[in-house]
Amino acid sequence: MLTKENNYAFIDSQNLNLSIRALGWKLHFARFRIYLKEKYSVQKAFLFIGYIPGHQQLYHYLQESGYICIFKPTLMYKDGKTKGNCDAELVLHAMIEYQNYHQAVIITGDGDFHCLVQYFIEQEKLKKLLIPNQRKYSGLLKKFDSKYISFVSDLAEKMSTKRKEPHADGTV
Repeated sequence: MLTKENNYAFIDSQNLNLSIRALGWKLHFARFRIYLKEKYSVQKAFLFIGYIPGHQQLYHYLQESGYICIFKPTLMYKDGKTKGNCDAELVLHAMIEYQNYHQAVIITGDGDFHCLVQYFIEQEKLKKLLIPNQRKYSGLLKKFDSKYISFVSDLAEKMSTKRKEPHADGTV
């Protein structure tokens, strides 16, 4: 009898979202969650995201799509920018959950996660490092063997949200 893998994903949502948008498309998060389950046997997908009041509809959509949202309080700067760095939370949760999963899928292009990825490789605990943008990511992550790395940017056709073109009269 085959046993089903029990893998977990740990997603740096800010890096994923901004990297994909820089490529000129928007990730369909619901479809991406299905992809993670089917391709990498991800049973739980932890999405680390800064909490901004008023975005409950987005958070509800992500949770309905199958993500476990781990919220980080954010700071609003005088220039209007919002900051909610979730790096420490991602690493912490990956280690808290360590005994509960077979292997991890780490989704980021941020070199701050180099030590976590390295440790998981050494422990044979890394299923895949999914880097959002193949053209722009940390040189620290480029040091890993390519067998550990895949790119979300390669999935644009399958994972981008498709906007319906308006009719000639301007209606959608």
